[in-house]
Amino acid sequence: MKLTLHRFDLPTRHPFTISRGTTTVQRTLIVELQQEGVCGYGEAPEAAYYGATIEQMIGRLELIRPQIEMCQLGGPAVFWEAMQPLLGDATFPLCALDLAAHDLWGKLRGAPVWKLWGLSIDRVPPTDYTIGLDSIEVMVRKLEEFPGFPVYKIKLGTPDDLQIVRSLREHTDAVFRVDANCAWGVEQTIRNAEGLKPLGVEFIEQPLPPEDSAGMRRVFRESVLPLMADESCRIESDVDRCRGCFHGVNIKLVKCGGLTPARRMIARARQLDMQVMVGCFTESTVGISAIAQLLPLLDHVDMDGALLLAKDIATGVRIDRGRVTYPQRDGLGVDLLVG
Repeated sequence: MKLTLHRFDLPTRHPFTISRGTTTVQRTLIVELQQEGVCGYGEAPEAAYYGATIEQMIGRLELIRPQIEMCQLGGPAVFWEAMQPLLGDATFPLCALDLAAHDLWGKLRGAPVWKLWGLSIDRVPPTDYTIGLDSIEVMVRKLEEFPGFPVYKIKLGTPDDLQIVRSLREHTDAVFRVDANCAWGVEQTIRNAEGLKPLGVEFIEQPLPPEDSAGMRRVFRESVLPLMADESCRIESDVDRCRGCFHGVNIKLVKCGGLTPARRMIARARQLDMQVMVGCFTESTVGISAIAQLLPLLDHVDMDGALLLAKDIATGVRIDRGRVTYPQRDGLGVDLLVG
C-alpha cells in the first residue's frame, strides 16, 4: 500500500462553543491508502482535550510508514490488529488508518462497508443537529438555520442552562438531548434533570468529569433522566466501567481507534443491556460517512459534524433534516474534493 497524509484547516460555519472552549477552525488529518490503483480515505480531527494534535498524529504515522506500506490489505480487522501494537494508545491516527482501510477494502471488494458486514440500511436512526453554546438569541438562530430536525443536541454548562432549553423549546417540538461536557456537579445534575424532563429532553450526556465515578453512581440512582457516557467512554474496557453509572455509551471512533473496536464496543454494550450511540467531532464528510456504516447497529447517533463546517472537503453521505442518504459508491462512499 501507499500512504499519503493530507492536513486541512476547516473553518466552522459559526464559532462552535462547548463548556471547555470555542472553535472557529477545526484542523483535521485525512489518511489516504492506495492499493491496486484504488484509494481509501480515513479521518482524525485534532482534539487538544485528548492530546491529539495534527503534528503528533503525523509523527506517529511517519514512524510506522514502512510497516504500513509493506502491508497488502486483506481485511480491515487484520490490518487493525497489525497496526494497534505499533501505535499503542495513539487512537486518533489508528482510527484514521482503520477508516481508510475500511474504505479501501469496500472499494476493492465492490460494495459498501455496511453491506459487507451483512447489515441493512432500511431502518436507521436519524442524526441530531448540535446547537453550540452562545447567547440564547444566537442559539435560537442556529436552531432556525437548520429547521425540521427530529432531534437537537444542546450544549450546556452555564448558569442559565434551564433557561436556554426553555427558550429553544418555544421554537420547536423536536426531541432535545443535552450535553454538559463534564461541566456540572452531582446535585446540579440531579436538580437539572428534574427541570429538563418536562421540556422534552431525552437524556443527559456526560454531566460530570470522567474521574467522578462515585458521583455518577449517585446520579445514576437519582436522576429522572437517562444518562449517556461520552468522556467516560473512550476505549473498549470503558464500556464495562460505565455500567451502573450510565444508561448508555456514546462511542467516538477516534477515541477508541476506529470502526474495528467500535463494533466490539457496540456488541459489549448490548450484552450489558445499555443504549448505544455513536458521536462525532467537528469533522468532514470522510469521518461522518464512516459513522454511517454503523447506523443499523445504533439507538442514537450524533453525526452532524460536517454540517457545522463553512465548507466541506469531501463527498459521501448526505444529511437532510436528520435523514441520512447513502451515496451509490463502494467502501465508505467517500472521495476528496481537494488534494
